[in-house]
Amino acid sequence: MDNTITKEKLEKYFKVTEDALEMAENSKNRTSLEKEREDMIDMIKRYVSDARHFYEKDDYVNAFACLNYAHGWLDTGARIGIFDVHDSKLFTVD
Repeated sequence: MDNTITKEKLEKYFKVTEDALEMAENSKNRTSLEKEREDMIDMIKRYVSDARHFYEKDDYVNAFACLNYAHGWLDTGARIGIFDVHDSKLFTVD
């Protein structure tokens, strides 16, 4: 089992999370939760920013943790319809 967080692994997860964030931002909202959507996008962006901060300090464990939190928010938004996305490679949908 590979339990090492490498620079390459982090770069892959940054790409996946940032692609998912872009898709989420450009998606429609199937709910009436407009304020909550704004809050959710803000939270996701903050976690991605925190991940970048830790990455630049070579703190890969905390960078990876922040990316996982960000992606958790993305998946939550997708599952409840705040983000109307249909990509099972980037989200836990479809």
